[in-house]
Amino acid sequence: MDKIENFACRVCGLIQDEEPWGESGEDPNFNICDCCGVEFGYEDYTKESVKAYRNKWLEVGANWWKLKEKPKDWDIKKQLQNIPVNFK
Repeated sequence: MDKIENFACRVCGLIQDEEPWGESGEDPNFNICDCCGVEFGYEDYTKESVKAYRNKWLEVGANWWKLKEKPKDWDIKKQLQNIPVNFK
């Protein structure tokens, strides 16, 4: 796994301050993504659950969980490119 992928949300691709799944990719920190609202280690545990959560999030408008954290120049297409390859 590429190092930047270690910091990306598996659902929306937002780069996190710390690795949501740890260095090994197997130790979730159970934080909540500011963008999509997924809880790391709970709702993004399998490839199937990641895709289901992402599809639902996108269908309802890709709203930010913490709107005050949304960058003014947010580009969803660019952010989605950060999603780890194994979870696209």
